[in-house]
Amino acid sequence: MWFIRIFYGAYLKFLRDDGWAIASHIALSILTSLFPFLIFVTALAGFFGLREEADAATALIFETWPPNIAGPIAGEIHNVLTQPRGGLLTVGAVLAIWFASSGVEALRISLNRAYDLRDGRAWWVLRLESILYVFLGAASLLALAVLMVLAPLARALAEKHAPGLMQELEPLYAPVRYGVTTAVVALSVLAAHWLLPPGRRGFFMIAPGSALTLIASLAFAAGFGAYLAKFAGTYVSTYAGLASIMMAIVFLYTLATIFIYGAELNQTLADQRKHFGG
Repeated sequence: MWFIRIFYGAYLKFLRDDGWAIASHIALSILTSLFPFLIFVTALAGFFGLREEADAATALIFETWPPNIAGPIAGEIHNVLTQPRGGLLTVGAVLAIWFASSGVEALRISLNRAYDLRDGRAWWVLRLESILYVFLGAASLLALAVLMVLAPLARALAEKHAPGLMQELEPLYAPVRYGVTTAVVALSVLAAHWLLPPGRRGFFMIAPGSALTLIASLAFAAGFGAYLAKFAGTYVSTYAGLASIMMAIVFLYTLATIFIYGAELNQTLADQRKHFGG
């Protein structure tokens, strides 16, 4: 059937583009850039007086992660973020921005290969662009933090003027949080496909792979979380004190594989359309 050929063709292209190796690079880059990025966000939040709100927004990032992975990492991140720091312009902050931008560069490399593109811009231009995206990501997280500040105020007003309304809406709180997190992930995936590689791709070109990435990632997160709930001891017996880190690496590695395959699927579909003159 035609769709099987499409998916299989995308898989073969994934292999030709060294997808497995690049996925490991992305996983390690994201893991090493996560702490620097959140440290920078916290410093920026402190500058605007939003430190506590940024901490809450940071926790929202891990909403879709399996609890066995999100719990230990979120705890360590909280310990790091609560340490007193200097300002935005310290050497540590500059290094944090640099390391955080490395995660963006890893995503760019994978997308360039998937879309058969070669970026002719100088390395420092690409790095500056990645740093710009780090700032945009931090600003987006702070905007989310501001919304989280306004949410309790809106709730208080609703309880004052419509006391019974909040009780009726209470069951919707968890789904809404999950929905917000899912929307943030979806927009981030679309933005990566649209902005990181050179040139511009239309929405209908990047939509299939982005949708596959979102659906497959959420399904994997749920399945991996259920697996860890029963068999987390397997990692503990094998990796001892490094179990949490290894679980995070396996989780991020699989997500990176799904992300790359989504881009390969987009390009495979685009090649098919060109072949048939669509």
